[in-house]
Amino acid sequence: MKIGLTLSNRGVLFGVTTPAEMLAMAEIADQSEAFESVWVGDSLLGKPRMESIALLSGIAARTKRVKIGPACMASFPLRDPVLLAYQWASLDLLAEGRTILVACTGIVSQPGAKVEGQLYNVEPKDRAGRLVEWVTLLKRLWTEDNVTFEGKHYRCENVTIEPKPAAKPRPPIWIATNAFGDPKTIQRTHRRVARHADGYQTTVFVEHGVADRIAEIRSMATEEGRDPNSIYTHKYHNINVNEDRKAGLAESKQFLETYYTPDTFSDEMVAGWTASGSPQECAEHLLRYRAAGFDEITLRPTSWDQMGQLRRIIDEVLPLMQ
Repeated sequence: MKIGLTLSNRGVLFGVTTPAEMLAMAEIADQSEAFESVWVGDSLLGKPRMESIALLSGIAARTKRVKIGPACMASFPLRDPVLLAYQWASLDLLAEGRTILVACTGIVSQPGAKVEGQLYNVEPKDRAGRLVEWVTLLKRLWTEDNVTFEGKHYRCENVTIEPKPAAKPRPPIWIATNAFGDPKTIQRTHRRVARHADGYQTTVFVEHGVADRIAEIRSMATEEGRDPNSIYTHKYHNINVNEDRKAGLAESKQFLETYYTPDTFSDEMVAGWTASGSPQECAEHLLRYRAAGFDEITLRPTSWDQMGQLRRIIDEVLPLMQ
């Protein structure tokens, strides 16, 4: 199982990190060869932060080896797809073909999402349909000239994106989904991945049956006439290395409720979404996701000591996962 590093770009708002520190962390991850990838968060008005494509451009310039992308692009259905295709092609050229675009619908039930919807005239019910259309259009714009597209949510005629991305035939597009509740809704999101995506990203825990979700997506891919193993599986997770596991989880809870929404993370949820404790405890927690079938897991330090956590991950945790 490969390892990624997620940078906390919303953390610049409350003292978790700085732009300079994030660029330095990306460079350390790139040079360490312990990491496969470096990721940033994304949101517009829902959860404001440093804008993802701008930050990824800086990371592209400071790295040579790691893949880079948003985990995930919650603003994907809000952005103009032709402009996004153009921006992403330029980013991919800067990164020399190392980008991965992870699309998602975003969280539509929070106040910030309502503000976004009003600003961009996007109803919550339309986000999934826009996502599928945008993915379809981006694939064409990156590989064809004079593209004409007519969908329910977007139309364009004779559009050519130049220059094209460096990656051939195009940068991969993954879809992130963490659906819970109604089984039909979960199956619908899995079908979307199997039909349209090059990869599957999720935050779902081992305890919540994520291995079964991977199996279902692979089965659906076969039904769609695809090689089931062509869909890359990617886990978005957190880490806080601290021999006092209780203290590590307490800091993680404070981090997550500051980063997202206060008073919404139960102790059980924090413990499920965070590898915490001694290096050995962290490694054992993470290896369960390798057993579940993930190709890669990306780690976001849930700490105000981002650089210190990165050093402990590289020096103490990852050697135990070989």
